[in-house]
Amino acid sequence: MDIRWSLPAADDLERICERIERDNPEAARRVAKILYEGCARLKDFPNIGRASRRLMGWRELAFPPLPYVVVYRVTQDAIEISRIFHGAQDWPEP
Repeated sequence: MDIRWSLPAADDLERICERIERDNPEAARRVAKILYEGCARLKDFPNIGRASRRLMGWRELAFPPLPYVVVYRVTQDAIEISRIFHGAQDWPEP
């Protein structure tokens, strides 16, 4: 099963890391690694995230103690990474 990143999700990861890197480049690298490798684990464990209460048919993968949530869905052929949100961020309406 493939992992497919949407452009908004890739942009989210880049924006998150750029923001952290301003203060702490090493922390930015750690966060990027945690988020990217956590998403890669979905290949073997696609339903590890909880069912989304906001978006029907989607799942949410949290990364405690980090405040980020990856929104994704499992399809027949792939895991589709849609967005990465900060837990305190207002999410867009579906």
